[in-house]
Amino acid sequence: MNESLVRRDPRRLGPDLQVGPLAFGCWRLVDRTPANARERVETALDAGMNLVDTADVYGLDWGGSGFGAAEALLGQVLRDAPALRDRMVLATKGGIHPPVPYDSSEAGLRAACEASLKRLAVERIDLYQIHRPDFYTHPAEVAKALDALRSEGKIREVGVSNYTPAQTDALRAYLPFPIASSQPEFSAGRVTPMRDGTLDQCMQHGTTPLAWSPLAGGRLVSGEGFPPELVSTLDRIARREAVDRATLCVAFVLAHPSAPVAILGSMNPERIRGAARALDVRLGREDVYAIVQASEGESLP
Repeated sequence: MNESLVRRDPRRLGPDLQVGPLAFGCWRLVDRTPANARERVETALDAGMNLVDTADVYGLDWGGSGFGAAEALLGQVLRDAPALRDRMVLATKGGIHPPVPYDSSEAGLRAACEASLKRLAVERIDLYQIHRPDFYTHPAEVAKALDALRSEGKIREVGVSNYTPAQTDALRAYLPFPIASSQPEFSAGRVTPMRDGTLDQCMQHGTTPLAWSPLAGGRLVSGEGFPPELVSTLDRIARREAVDRATLCVAFVLAHPSAPVAILGSMNPERIRGAARALDVRLGREDVYAIVQASEGESLP
């Protein structure tokens, strides 16, 4: 096999922020004591996951107490251990406003961002992303809000999440600075971002993809709902590489030339520490195309 396609190098978010290829996702960082949460955050940082990704809406499931619960718990961790803030690139998202459901108006984004700052107990958010597109706010208004928050020093870089390439282009047209990140769902079980232009656009503009649910919410581990051929293909390559299926799936995400960051949501310290094994997996073109074909259920032309 030639050199592995898996990309181990750090990623860039804007001109100054550097993050590892693996990130710690806080969707499930709820319903825990501050000490328990701090242990998870410290374990992730020690494992090289310096990008910590959360959102204001996290807390409505996984036993959370409601909207803002994940941010509030992370904020308590940072109050208890302020030195951790200097070790992380802190990312959060806003724009989901239950039960509306979306509000990216100028007033809506300002209120959401300032509430996140208070819950997180920080003066600035390193990466602020629009969680989902608001079809009823003009991108010029979204851009105006983001530009103002950035000028005031409340956010450092800006990204989008679950945006189509056209929606991203529309926002980019009104921003006076680059979009640092795009956060699509991307996994061996969902290769859509390779087909719909999302990852191509990232490469075109130097935007870093942040892949959410690289294990398809754990379903790739169980195999539930996926073609048997995909599961068997993943297991065949995983056996060759002496890793489990989950590790192989993370390596697949890291192999794309857009250099995605894989956001991992496990709260199991052992799994967090072991996630870096994905960086040592060797994947060649035969491997990644075999996975793509098995995922899509048809041979490539």
